[in-house]
Parts: sequence; structure tokens; C-alpha cells
Amino acid sequence: MELVTRHVAERRYPGAQLAIARHGTLALARTLGDARLDPARVAATDDTLWLLYSNTKVLTACAVWLLADRGALSFTDTVAAHVPGFEAHGKGEITIIQLLTHQAGFPSAEVPSQVWDDHELLRKTVCEFPLEWAPGSKVHYHRLAAHWTAAVLIEAITKADYRTFIREQVIVPLGLGDDLFVGLPDTEAERAADMHEPGPDGRPTKRAEENHAAFRRAGTPGGGGYGTARGWPPSTRCCSPAAQSGLAGSSRRARSRTCCATTRATDPTATWGCRCTAASARTCAARPTPSAASARWPRRAPSATAASAPRIAGRIPTPACRSRM
Repeated sequence: MELVTRHVAERRYPGAQLAIARHGTLALARTLGDARLDPARVAATDDTLWLLYSNTKVLTACAVWLLADRGALSFTDTVAAHVPGFEAHGKGEITIIQLLTHQAGFPSAEVPSQVWDDHELLRKTVCEFPLEWAPGSKVHYHRLAAHWTAAVLIEAITKADYRTFIREQVIVPLGLGDDLFVGLPDTEAERAADMHEPGPDGRPTKRAEENHAAFRRAGTPGGGGYGTARGWPPSTRCCSPAAQSGLAGSSRRARSRTCCATTRATDPTATWGCRCTAASARTCAARPTPSAASARWPRRAPSATAASAPRIAGRIPTPACRSRM
């Protein structure tokens, strides 16, 4: 706290927001400095929203987890099984688990800003991504491309805007509707902090790429979410039993896996190290219970790739959830 206070006072960055929570209970929330510097200085408050950058990937991956729990997909399915046309340029065997674990093979692929408002163009652009190396042959961080693909996958299955699905099925049920956004509505724009980087003289310089309404509305699924410190990481509140009960229609295992996913990683192959309460941690390894929402998306049979997929690229072990208390 002292270090951040000193940095803000020294103008290393305009402002900051900090939160500390334990066992799903918020213990501390502090906001320092300014949210914006121009055209006039605006003080940051506890309600100020900050760009989450790649933490947004976690929310997108959670939406995919929910679809898996509801029987709409299997992690060993190929993306192309749900997104016709994605098989172009040799991408037909890429599995969903490879996509989410940065093994898909197209880390440098980009999408134009025009797709922010045209999701049909987004689907076509993603389907035309070229491969850079064989999928599953190595792990290489996909800055944005993999989660743009995950967004197209979500839309193909749910027939809804991925931002709407994430909000209605992940964020709001966890009680974080005022604190997390993937696609910031214009009505909340005044809450957004401008993002800065060190200039030539060391002083904060406003970044041109992100500080405008179109970017904030777009809700880039791999780096464009906004949130408060008290709402992010969602371990500040989402691991409480009350918050998990909001994920109606999902199995107990899915509710706890969502908690784990939002606090730990987006890697479904990983051994989960959970920050849940003891009660919710026990449900991580529990057998799934029938989901009333499964009827919304018919349960699929396992993909033909499941039997032959390599361990890291295709098998999902039973999570061993450990409570950290």
C-alpha cells in the first residue's frame, strides 16, 4: 500500500485501485489518484473501472466452461465441429482445449477493428486465420487470436452475442454486474479510467489505442474487459456460497470450476489450486449433477478426436481442488 501510494504521489502513474479479500469476503478496498488527466483531472473512486487487459481471457474461458458443463460442447471437440469454415488453412483438427491453452498455432493472427460491430465479419476473419505451426506441437501465448475464436465459438453455439452471454451467464449470476464488463456500455463510460504508459520523460502518457468509446464497447474477449479491483479478481466475492448459488442451472462442479477458473487459470488441463471456501472447494471434485439448463443446448457425443488426442492437448483430468486457507 505504501509503495503504490508513493508511486502515485511521484506521478509514476495517475492512479491505482487495490483490493484484498479472503474466503470470498472483501477485507480492503482503496483507490488512489486520478482516473483521467485530460481534458480535466478526474479523481478515481472505488467505482472507477480499469481496463483488465488479458484478465478478460478468464471471463471468456469461463463462458466456455459453462457451455461444456451444460453439454453444448466437449473440450476434445474440434472448433470446426461448432464453427463451420474454421477448418480452412489446416485448422480442422484444432480442439477447444488446444484453443484455450495457447496451442492452436496462430498466435500472431489479428482482426480488424471493423469486426467490433460486425460479428459476421468476425466469424469470417477467424475462419481465415492462417496457421503458423502445427496445432498442439507447442505452447505459445496467443495474445488475442485464440479468444476472438472462443468468442465466435460461443456465438455459434448460443446464437447470442458473446458479450451478452458472458454478462448474463457469468458476470451477473456471480453478483458482479456493477463491477465487471465485457463490452462497456456508453452509460458506464464515465466510470472508465484512461490507460497510460511511461512517456519519454517518464511521465504518464495517455495510450491512443484503448481510450475511446468504440474500443470500450467492443469488449475484446482477450483483452478488452473493464472492472473494479473489488470485483477483480473475482475471488473477492465470487467464491462465496452466495455468489456461486447465482450460477443457476449449472452443476456444483461447474460452479466451483468457474470459481477456480476465475481465480487461477484458463487451462482446463491444469491441476486446480482453488481459493474457494472449504465448502465450495469440496465440490470441485464432486461428480456433476444434472443441469436444468442442459436442455437449452443438446448434449453432444464426444468428438472423434478424443481417443487420439495427446494428453496435454486433449484429455481433461478430474480436477484436484485444494483449498488455500
